[in-house]
Amino acid sequence: QGHESEGSSIVSLLEVIESDLSKGITEITTTEDAAVAAHYLQTMQNKVEKKMKEQDIKYKVKEAAELDKQVAETKSDLEGVQNELSAVLSYLAMLEKQCIAKPESYEERSARRQAEIVGLREALKILEEETALLQRNAHGRKLRGAGKK
Repeated sequence: QGHESEGSSIVSLLEVIESDLSKGITEITTTEDAAVAAHYLQTMQNKVEKKMKEQDIKYKVKEAAELDKQVAETKSDLEGVQNELSAVLSYLAMLEKQCIAKPESYEERSARRQAEIVGLREALKILEEETALLQRNAHGRKLRGAGKK
C-alpha cells in the first residue's frame, strides 16, 4: 500500500505537470498564432503603404518635372519681358531728354545774358562807327538839287 500511495501521488503529480504543460503549450500556441496573424496583417499593411508611397513618388517626380519646365518657361518669359522693359525705359529716357524742358540754372541764364549783352555792345559799336562814317561822307557830298537855290 505504501508503494501504491507513493505511485498514485507520483502519477497525480505527473498529471498536474502534464496539465500545466498542456495549458502552457496552449497559451504559447495561442500567443504564437496571434503573433503570426499580427505579423501577416502588418506585412500586408506595409505592402499597401509601400505601393501607395511608390505611387506618390512617381506622381511627385512627374509633378517636379512639370514644375521645372514651368520654371524654365517663366524664367525665359521674365528675361524677355525684362529686355522689353529695358528697351522701353531707355526709349522713355531719350524722349524725356527731347521733350521735357529743363529750367536753366541761374548761372547758365546769367552767362547767356552776359554773352548777349557783350554781343549787343559790339553790334552797337559797329553801328555807331558806320553811322559816323556815313555822316562824314554825307557832309562832303551835297544833294543834287541843294546847290541851285
